[in-house]
Amino acid sequence: MKLYGYWRSTSSYRVRIALALKGLTADAVPVHLVRGGGEHHQPSYRAINPQGRVPALELDDATVLIQSPAILEYLEETHPAPALLPQDPVERARVRAVAAIIGCDIHPLHNSGPLGFLRKSFGHSEAEVAEWIGTWVGQGLAAVEQLIGDDGYCFGREPGLADVYLIPQLYAARRFSVPLDAYPRIRRVEALALDHPAFKAAHPSAQVDAE
Repeated sequence: MKLYGYWRSTSSYRVRIALALKGLTADAVPVHLVRGGGEHHQPSYRAINPQGRVPALELDDATVLIQSPAILEYLEETHPAPALLPQDPVERARVRAVAAIIGCDIHPLHNSGPLGFLRKSFGHSEAEVAEWIGTWVGQGLAAVEQLIGDDGYCFGREPGLADVYLIPQLYAARRFSVPLDAYPRIRRVEALALDHPAFKAAHPSAQVDAE
């Protein structure tokens, strides 16, 4: 397999964590989102992913999967052990809800595309952009803090799908200087994950294209 991604991309980070948790390997193919106006805009990458986003996972038969939620579901369905989702349908829905808060409500609002649009099309200052980021990240994490458990990872003793989404989001929050003091449960999960071999291997600083 090949994983097209960018070291600092939180959606690429999610897929790297899931691969590592499941003991799977994929050759990293860096796609720089800044250099030269963004390699993801080049025709060579658009031929792989018409949307021009990362990550993209190329399977051994050359099939290409895009969008991290779809890739994560594929990995869970084709490599069910260790499971990222619990067996109980209600518990599965709760885990997916936390993943959706992060993947649908928080992450899109601080992605490079929307932030660039705020700067270039509306002329917002860096201080205003930072306030935008802090507002939406803070609101989302406040909800997550109430939804996860008091012990272990988000939903138990072993990491799962919610943790796969949460840890990259916390990396982004720290990158944008969003305060996390108000979230003791979230910070507990972060401390556990950052000591876990799979999360260490997937961390942006450990990637071949890290800057």
